[in-house]
Amino acid sequence: MATDTKPKTPNPNWNYRFAGPVPHDSNYYGKCLIGGILACGLTHAGVTPLDVSKCNMQVNPGKYTGLGSALRTIAAEEGTVALFKGWFPTLLGYSAQGALKYGLYEIFKDTYSNLLGEENSKKYKALIWCAGSASAEFFADIALCPLEMVKVKVQTSTPGTWPTGFFPALAKMSENKAETRFPFGSLVPLWSRQIPYTVAKFFFFEKIVQQFYTHVFTAPKETYSKPTQLGITFTSGYLAGVICAIVSHPADSIVSQLGKADNKGKSIGQIAKEVGFFTLATKGLGTRVLMVGTLTGFQWWIYDTFKTAFGLGTTGGK
Repeated sequence: MATDTKPKTPNPNWNYRFAGPVPHDSNYYGKCLIGGILACGLTHAGVTPLDVSKCNMQVNPGKYTGLGSALRTIAAEEGTVALFKGWFPTLLGYSAQGALKYGLYEIFKDTYSNLLGEENSKKYKALIWCAGSASAEFFADIALCPLEMVKVKVQTSTPGTWPTGFFPALAKMSENKAETRFPFGSLVPLWSRQIPYTVAKFFFFEKIVQQFYTHVFTAPKETYSKPTQLGITFTSGYLAGVICAIVSHPADSIVSQLGKADNKGKSIGQIAKEVGFFTLATKGLGTRVLMVGTLTGFQWWIYDTFKTAFGLGTTGGK
């Protein structure tokens, strides 16, 4: 018996934005943008003590030998309040970054899917995840960079040598542009850290969610309760975050090193050569894995909780 092998005729009216149960219109994108603000701004500000410790371990590994040691030393020398240095630029910077990271990801993902067409968008789904997240992060880091530079300078400067208040620190960064390279002196290493991080974050999150719904929770996604779906979201986000931390840690160490007074005027290549790749890749990694794994898990959970509350559903599926 003959088999019809004629390829499926493409649907000229197909549009990825309207292929799912929820239309991806301007209202949808706007809510995703707000969800990104909440997901990134709140979580990054909430782990400021870990970030302060991690940055100081990267900049001064001889003094701060581990997470516990760093927390105790900073609190003993500068007071407990010093563990929250830089929380406000962290909140502002990562809120802006989160808005563009998540909001633009949804837009780029839909745009690239439509460019490839119905069949190829299914075939090259992983490539779309990577391209969409990389494109979104490129713009998100431009918004983040000035505030990240203020944060790192505040967190890693020797006590008394740099203002810790946001507005005085911002003013001094601007006044000393030749020294601080403000506002975009850290943009290239930030891209080097954040774009691989975000590609890993979105790719592995989407892939792990896909595996859960393909091999573990095999019934249609919508048949599972919201708590179950959000539990899958958190678990997938945490596992993706661990991978993200490892992939992006060397570049994160460079960003911290750029805020160190001893590295004034040095190029990124010179700093990397002096510090050594092994130190860049490992110092503070345990703390960052803990921080980023938890951060990423909660970011996806907050983002999908916000989307679910507004009837947009959770991210990902088979």
